[in-house]
Amino acid sequence: MKPINVGLLGLGTVGGGTLTVLRRNREEITRRAGREIQVKIAAVRSLEKAKKHAGADLTITTDLYQVVDNPDIDIVVELIGGTDPAKDLVLRAIANGKHVVTANKALLALHGNEIFAAAQAKGVMVAFEAAVAGGIPIIKALREGLTANRIEWIAGIINGTSNFILSEMRDTGAAFDGVLKEAQALGYAEADPTFDIEGIDAAHKLTIMAAIGFGIPMQFSKAYTEGIGKLTREDIRYAEQLGYRIKLLGITKRTEKGIELRVHPTLIPARRLIANVEGVMNAILVKGDAVGATMYYGAGAGAEPTASAVVADLVDVTRMHTADPEHRVPHLAFQPDALSDAPILPISEVRTAYYLRLRAYDKPGVLADVTRILADLGISIGAMIQKEPSEGEEQVDIIMLTHVTVEKYIDQAISRIEALPVISGKVTRIRLEELNRN
Repeated sequence: MKPINVGLLGLGTVGGGTLTVLRRNREEITRRAGREIQVKIAAVRSLEKAKKHAGADLTITTDLYQVVDNPDIDIVVELIGGTDPAKDLVLRAIANGKHVVTANKALLALHGNEIFAAAQAKGVMVAFEAAVAGGIPIIKALREGLTANRIEWIAGIINGTSNFILSEMRDTGAAFDGVLKEAQALGYAEADPTFDIEGIDAAHKLTIMAAIGFGIPMQFSKAYTEGIGKLTREDIRYAEQLGYRIKLLGITKRTEKGIELRVHPTLIPARRLIANVEGVMNAILVKGDAVGATMYYGAGAGAEPTASAVVADLVDVTRMHTADPEHRVPHLAFQPDALSDAPILPISEVRTAYYLRLRAYDKPGVLADVTRILADLGISIGAMIQKEPSEGEEQVDIIMLTHVTVEKYIDQAISRIEALPVISGKVTRIRLEELNRN
């Protein structure tokens, strides 16, 4: 049978890994796909750097459009990242009748609705397993493995850089700035780490998973994002004393009022498996009504782990290449005309529990004042620590864990607590999720 011809946009870390895996496992991949998958052309920024990947059967060019306009290419693999010129290249490949495989989470989170509509109209596939959690097959699980279920919630550690920083802060007691520099020195964090530490990268990935899990359009602009830059060693230590660990989580839940879509530091019970995911590893929990809670763990980045997902998509597209478009798995798991218009809830309407840390003067009646404010807003306390003041100090830390409440009530409570004359500075608030099977 005639081989499937692939064109690569980008031959960097993931592109090089994809080429390596395809070449090394060629026989195995051909047996699975039913026909040979061969990379015929790759577009690169630097011809010099790409020489190590050159072969007799591979054309290397610096013209990206030479790949998407090549009439002999069946599948275009987009690995250049960003949205410009990636969006134009992907839409042009689709217009040319080519299938697309991409690892570009930002592109899909921001422009996925347009891209999927164009692919649907043209009868081609867009596959994107590598866009979320590297080598973990979470997209396949959500789109196909869990289709019998009504997905209730998804929660994941989906940014390795942030997870490495939080793991190191907990293990070593070091401050955020020092650990960030270490992560940059090790190559885990970019020179500009904003997307990772501010939760933007995780929000891109969460937007994609929410769309597949709940059958809603991509809505990145409505995702709430809060990073890890303000977390302190003290909060990590207090969380440990209370039996919790702090992770940057992407959380999306189906509720009666709408869909929660949020990324933020989160206290998780230390006994949960996901709380023990350390370093740059990723893990995702998915709760379905029939299957219960399932967990997916593995490398969330890296050349060959991500290439594993890219090649899996190439095999899938190859298998379905000649299939009737009406009988392929829909891009977002649900039929395009059956997507839900459930609203994304603002963070003020989210229901969760909270960790509160306040700095108070060591005087009688302080706790009574604080608990009265919480009680007036219907917020109950689940646990509390009051530290003894150090010698010569007038202020103490008070740490409270609340039961589940609505965020807007916590906002009101914090505002009132901070106005008390016995409270010094701002109240630290970190959300808390039990992530149990219920």
